[in-house]
Amino acid sequence: MKVKAFIERGNDGSYGVYIDLKDNRLNYGIIGDGKTANEAIEDFHHSYKEMKELYASENKYFEEAEFEFKYDTASFLSYYSNVLSLAGLGRLTGIAQGQLSHYVTGRRKPSPKTVRKIEKSLHDFAAEIAQVELMS
Repeated sequence: MKVKAFIERGNDGSYGVYIDLKDNRLNYGIIGDGKTANEAIEDFHHSYKEMKELYASENKYFEEAEFEFKYDTASFLSYYSNVLSLAGLGRLTGIAQGQLSHYVTGRRKPSPKTVRKIEKSLHDFAAEIAQVELMS
């Protein structure tokens, strides 16, 4: 079963991952926290494993799940910062690197229109990359 899990940056700069409670078809809940998006995702997976072990020890049914992670803009930029530089993302989206930096640090939040622009630019780039064929 696929379940949505949201990754968000908190006001204190930490990150959290949680299950969508409106769409939670699981018989349990889990969360993850960390100083970075990566740490929060790792903690979330660790919580999942611990919950699975707890249910097994109590002979309870445990609903297996695959998680589909959804990011807020700051969390996405943080998580993929080792792959996408802000300068490169700026060229890709047409959004100034300084503005993107404000989103990462939480000094500013992008408007819904800007979020859609970033998302569309990334999807278009991914579609372009998916067509690449390298020759040996």
